[in-house]
This record gives sequence, C-alpha cells and structure tokens, in this order.
Amino acid sequence: GFLPLQGHVVRNWKVRWFVLLQDKLLYYKIEGGKKESSPKGRILLDGCTITCPCLEYENRPLLIKLKTKTNTDYFLECCSREERDSWALDITGAIHAGHPVQVQELHRMKNSFKLLENISLHDIVERMYDSSTGIKLTRNLDQGNRYKETFTGSALVDWLISNNFAVSRFEAVTLASMLMDENFIRPVGVRSTEATRSSDPSEKFLDDSTALYMFAESSKKNTSSKEEVQFNISELSGTIVKQGFLVKQGHKRKNWKVRKFVLRADPAFLHYYDPTKEENKPVGGFSLRGCLVSALEDNGVPAGVKGNVQGNLFKIITKNDIHYYIQASSKAERVQWIEAIKPLT
Repeated sequence: GFLPLQGHVVRNWKVRWFVLLQDKLLYYKIEGGKKESSPKGRILLDGCTITCPCLEYENRPLLIKLKTKTNTDYFLECCSREERDSWALDITGAIHAGHPVQVQELHRMKNSFKLLENISLHDIVERMYDSSTGIKLTRNLDQGNRYKETFTGSALVDWLISNNFAVSRFEAVTLASMLMDENFIRPVGVRSTEATRSSDPSEKFLDDSTALYMFAESSKKNTSSKEEVQFNISELSGTIVKQGFLVKQGHKRKNWKVRKFVLRADPAFLHYYDPTKEENKPVGGFSLRGCLVSALEDNGVPAGVKGNVQGNLFKIITKNDIHYYIQASSKAERVQWIEAIKPLT
C-alpha cells in the first residue's frame, strides 16, 4: 500500500508504494500514475527494531519508525491509527518470523482493549470541551514553567471513568493514550513529555498528578471572511467514514499524484490532502450531494485520462459536472470506495 516516507539525505516526505516480504520491505516510485517495475529502495528487516507509535514529529502522530541494524532510521506515516497498527503488527511479525510466540503475544496485546463501538474519540473530546461537565482546565507549574489550561494525567483518568468511557484505570490510561496518539491531546512539561519516549506503550501516558497534558488544537490562521471559516469548519466536521491513499489525476496538468482521501458523512464531503506537506489541511474537496460515481474498465484508457495508468480506475462527476479520475490499489479497494461513496450522494 501507499505510505509517505521521509528521505535520508533531503528530509522531505515522498509517497511510495510499499510491499512487505518475509525479510524485507520494498518501496516503489509511482511515475505517471503507474508503479515502476523495479523498487526505489528496500529496508532489510533482519535485526530491525520498530517503534510504534513514534512521537518524534509533533504534527505527524501516526508514524512508524524502523531502525535497521546499521542504524539507519526510516519514518513511515499512515493515514489512521488502525492502518498504522496493522502495518506495525505485520512488520513486527516479519521481523520475528522465527519466533511465533512473540507474534501471538503481539496479537493478544493489540486486541486486549477495544473502544466501545458506539463511542468515537471525537465524541469523547467534545465532551471534554463541555464547559459544565468537561475536563477542568487549570494553571499548573512544572520546573519553573507555568502552563495555562492544562489538566493532569490522573485527572483525565478520573474523568474518563466517571463519565463511563472506561471501567478501570488501565482502560482509561489506554483510552488516554489513544487520544494522544490521534493528536487530540498532547503532553506538556518534562514528566509527561519524557514518558512519551518510553518503548512500552502502556507507559507513554501517565496516571499521575504531576504529569501535565493539554488539548492539541491545530493552529488557526486569520482569514478575512468569517463566513468562510464557518463553512470550512462545517464541511470538515462530518463523521469520517473511510480514509486512505489513492492516486488522483490533476485537473490542469493531468499528472497523477498520490493523495490521502478522507470521506465524511453529515455533511457528505470527500476531501484530499497532500501527504508530503507538514500542515494537515485539505488541498481540495467537494460535496458528494448529487454526485455520480462509477468504475471504469481497465481495457484501454478512457477519454479524459492521461498518462501511463496502472488500472483500477473510478470516476466521480460532481453536480457541477467536474470529473475526478481516481485510481485504487486493487479492484477490491475500488469496490470498497465506490460502495462507501454511493450512499452519500
């Protein structure tokens, strides 16, 4: 699948097509909409160590870090916590292929706690913000530094349990860690920040009255139109139905670029992001109301499609008659996207 990868020499981010084998992770360049025949590079997994979640980049909370036995660091970014954990589990299984007991233990740990199906992290954060029943924000002092609007680790654990989001302190700590992984909250101060560097996932969030945390709000840029801000917030406020990397043809240059697509409902919008950019805001998007979505045959290139196309194409036509041509990585993935989009049109 597609994953953004940080370069070794020039520390920029490039999207590559990754293929996991038994002893190595290959990555390919996408040129003109088609995967190149030979790999751009490879990561040898023998002696490799994996860090997941990796919190070395504050604005990229869904990273996996691989360190080879020659001390080369690779940073891979996923588009959701579920995708990140799935990749990490499969890569770890390949690293420890000769040790099945370790792989079974990893599966057990991964499935030991699951968020209740009728509760989303977004719902929890909205409740945390509530002025009357939410988490109480206070000023706190840490090693001479004064922090405004913070809360302690133990206060958040108490709040999660008292609001029935967790039944034990272990579950509450796990849930708080998920909120931090998804960049809803962030550590402040020495104690909580140091804990995030722990190799043990259960120790990166502290149930402690001296560990400080705060809401990790995205930076807001001033705009001249209040109505424009409200519109952007509105269309980005829907429930995320599906997200993933797809290849999209540009409208002007007709070149193909990998984009991270996010499908939302209520309101129904499809946004796409440039995964090589640091700022997490859409580079495009459109309402799905009145759209038509359909698969395109792979035998021959349809009119309006340029370049050396890999296949698995589908097309979305908006109510304003704008045509979007998109490639999935497989026929099955194309079907999944079409089935997810159709009910929202």
